[in-house]
Amino acid sequence: MADLDDVSKAIIEQLQEDGRRPYATIGRAVGLSEAAVRQRVQRLLDAGVMQIVAVTDPMQLGFPRQAMVGIRTSGDLETASDRLAEIPEVDYVVITAGSFDLLAEVVARGDDHLMEILKKIRAVDGITSTETFVYLKLRKQTYSWGTV
Repeated sequence: MADLDDVSKAIIEQLQEDGRRPYATIGRAVGLSEAAVRQRVQRLLDAGVMQIVAVTDPMQLGFPRQAMVGIRTSGDLETASDRLAEIPEVDYVVITAGSFDLLAEVVARGDDHLMEILKKIRAVDGITSTETFVYLKLRKQTYSWGTV
């Protein structure tokens, strides 16, 4: 875990609000020069503390059906999770503790497409069962954690 000072945390918060915010604007907000902000941001990126990415809305991109799939396995969890991650429609895979060995989030063009994806998931070696939780309505999604 990275040991971040208050200035680095403030820079991250500025970028969480707007990943395209100019370094000069961030510098004024945190009390640093534009060059100092640029150097700090690069260090944070190089250290893997953060990424600056575009977050898309799957619904706007033609994927109105989203679901979380709980998965039980009988084999190696890392191998199974790596195979799941290769499926293009799977956008999130985690190894878990509890009722499921793995969780995978999927995006689909509709119910028929979701069925195709579930067939691909169930065909992965070592997967013994799945349970699918279809998203009806997104109420909250945030990427602002981690600096408080």
